[in-house]
Amino acid sequence: MSRRLPVLSLLVLLPLWFAASYAARYGFMEDGQWVGICADEAGRWECQVRSNLGLMIHFKALGWAAVAAALAGFVLPGRAGWWLAVLALAFGLPALALYNTTLAVFAVVIAGLRLVREPRSA
Repeated sequence: MSRRLPVLSLLVLLPLWFAASYAARYGFMEDGQWVGICADEAGRWECQVRSNLGLMIHFKALGWAAVAAALAGFVLPGRAGWWLAVLALAFGLPALALYNTTLAVFAVVIAGLRLVREPRSA
């Protein structure tokens, strides 16, 4: 496996993940149609998902998960730290799109710094 394949995969998948997060924000959370549907039929599974996503936004769950993963990834050496930084980006990008920008911006920067850090010599 090429050493660049994981990096190239990230460069393709992370923008798609970020776009999907914005699609969830504008197409699901802020769409007036869903507000009306969920006001009438709160028991629908889509409304339950929307409600739980709203709770995650309120309690900043994605932002805190991203910060925790980014800090752990920054401290841990080797592949474990690299994968934790990727996980931090996976939590941080949706947090940026879903109103948790205060925490997510720090997590994304820390994770990005970890991903570009030179590996230590043995």
